[in-house]
Amino acid sequence: MTAKTKKLPTGNTNTSFKTFLLALQSRICSEFESLDETSRFCTDRWDRNLGGSGCSRVISQGDVFEKGGVNFSHVFGSEMPPSATVKRPELAGRSFEAMGISLVMHPKNPFVPTSHANFRLFISKQEGGGSVWWFGGGYDLTPYYGFEDDCIHWHETAKKVCDQFNTDYYPRFKKDCDEYFFIKHRQEPRGIGGIFFDDFNEEGFDNCYSLVCALADSYLEAYIPIVKRRMSEPFEKCHQEFQQYRRGRYVEFNLAYDRGTVFGLQSGVGRIESILMSLPPTVRWVYDWAPAPGTEESRLYTDFLVPRDWAAN
Repeated sequence: MTAKTKKLPTGNTNTSFKTFLLALQSRICSEFESLDETSRFCTDRWDRNLGGSGCSRVISQGDVFEKGGVNFSHVFGSEMPPSATVKRPELAGRSFEAMGISLVMHPKNPFVPTSHANFRLFISKQEGGGSVWWFGGGYDLTPYYGFEDDCIHWHETAKKVCDQFNTDYYPRFKKDCDEYFFIKHRQEPRGIGGIFFDDFNEEGFDNCYSLVCALADSYLEAYIPIVKRRMSEPFEKCHQEFQQYRRGRYVEFNLAYDRGTVFGLQSGVGRIESILMSLPPTVRWVYDWAPAPGTEESRLYTDFLVPRDWAAN
């Protein structure tokens, strides 16, 4: 999908989406705090003057979440960064405005998967010319130990929302997610995917806005039941070591391929603490390691990190 030049609708659309995102941030943090009674999100509001502002909320060293962050940012720039014009060179040199929410939750228990979500609106403007706008985002799941009912619930939740708008959306967004969250130098997926879309401005602004808000609202519905189901599972040091080993893949993807990370670093208006919030607190790299055949660690690779239609039923 490539964004086409379309006029923004009249009215305070930016303000409305910003209000929605800030309310979503508060709701997500409250839900996670209700699960993790030993830790609370700290709030860090930041301002780049004319470059934009944001609010980073971070939780750490909890009984449920070892580290997590839910960021809101609203940034401006006089010139599009290279990462944003690879597919649309005609936008090079234009000013831009971007707002969104981005979150990553790294659980303490290895049987609880890491989750990631982001939802954003991007507007490129040219003096005396038209505007290009598009939405992007989605959510994906990175388990360390595979449970089929968790994966099915995650994908079925996303499919249910997509189908309310267009039955073509879920298979398309799932395919895009599988292709995007793929670690090319490892030739393996980061996790079991979910949904991902970019350059999305189909069927008018109102349709896109409603879809993105509905999907953003469904993130908690997709993730919270999984956390509750697994967070009290007993685990041993070997499980934690495998979790830390697999977290290395998360770091590799985010630093090498993640568009949001690259955009934040290239734009000059990003805030490094917020950009790198997604990285886990502890990680292990073991030289030429491979799981023993027949183990639960091996099953992650053979049964879960392979293309599957999790929402087939």
